[in-house]
Amino acid sequence: MERRNRSLKALDELIYIDSLDSYERADALVKWYTKYLDNIDITEFDLELNDLKRLHELFYKNINFLKEHKEQTRQDMVENKKMQRFLSH
Repeated sequence: MERRNRSLKALDELIYIDSLDSYERADALVKWYTKYLDNIDITEFDLELNDLKRLHELFYKNINFLKEHKEQTRQDMVENKKMQRFLSH
């Protein structure tokens, strides 16, 4: 029962994280991963089929989000460096 409760809590938190703004969402996903998957394998989750499907959907959605967020952050850093060079001249 404890495993099931922990699994449901992890899913609920991931659903909530999905509703956050970009930078908050990225930070929350890192914390979520650290809390739920850093020391425990995903196979330890105890969820019913519908919940597993939802978790699966959110995993892939958030992986794509993190890839896009990483690229956007990289572009922002490039723009900041350009601005710093411009202002220092």
